[in-house]
Amino acid sequence: MSSTADDSATPAARLGFTAGQVIQEFGYDEDVDQDLREGLETITGSELVDEEFDDVTDGAVIWFRDDDGDLTDALVDAMTVLDDNGPIWVLVPKAGRSGHVSHSDIEEAATTSGLHAMTTFSIAADWSATRLATRGRGK
Repeated sequence: MSSTADDSATPAARLGFTAGQVIQEFGYDEDVDQDLREGLETITGSELVDEEFDDVTDGAVIWFRDDDGDLTDALVDAMTVLDDNGPIWVLVPKAGRSGHVSHSDIEEAATTSGLHAMTTFSIAADWSATRLATRGRGK
């Protein structure tokens, strides 16, 4: 399958962010996938903003491991400055890797914080990505 856009086949492109968006990053540590981070920065045209950023953001990326504390708290923190309907991506180590968080734990934290899991897939060699979104109200 070919593409005319240079970055359309990158893992970062699968997260759906676009040029000009502000993406807030939580849980940065030495184990994150640097290629994925750089891909997001290339797509958006700017550096990811950190946890202390207090202006409106278009999306959030949360690197989360089983010893990082409470995922619900991290989700609530991410929603603090998130624009309406902005996606939250929870990135966790894949099954069998140190720090793995089960999908059921992600779903439970999402439900508790008023979100729901939309999709999960492998995003990098050691990481899986789960997209969370606000619960829609019927039209």
